[in-house]
Amino acid sequence: MGFSSFLGRVLFASLFILSAWQMFNDFGVDGGPAAKELAPKLRLAKAHLSFKLGIDLPDIEVKQVVATIVALKGLGGLLFVFGSVFGAYLLVFYLVAVSPILYDFYNYGAEDRQFSLLFTEFLQSVALLGALLLFVGMKNTTTTSKRDLRKKTPKPKAA
Repeated sequence: MGFSSFLGRVLFASLFILSAWQMFNDFGVDGGPAAKELAPKLRLAKAHLSFKLGIDLPDIEVKQVVATIVALKGLGGLLFVFGSVFGAYLLVFYLVAVSPILYDFYNYGAEDRQFSLLFTEFLQSVALLGALLLFVGMKNTTTTSKRDLRKKTPKPKAA
């Protein structure tokens, strides 16, 4: 069970680690291709949130967002490989924060080609999120049961 669990974590985290590595290598001066793809979607999300909240949100530097994404994916993936719940939480935060912005299928009609592509990618992110939540839940259950085993049973006192 130990090796297969480790192998599963390595394969799962490789998705995030390799993606972070590619983004890091392509980063460049302007944030790379990831920044070019993210910039219009981030502007659209900012405009939508500003409208819904009724306040003007501050400008966000896309290059810093890409650097944060690289850090979350890379560090979260590496920590996850070694069974860290904190690494899983970093990846959960990344998926919850970025998926609705990156895979904005809701901005397209159902007949558009973009809709089905973005919706499929969004559902894959939801599936990854579910797997991470399962891992966190199992880790918390395991930790609780180990703590229960360590508790000593009180010995009856002699009269």
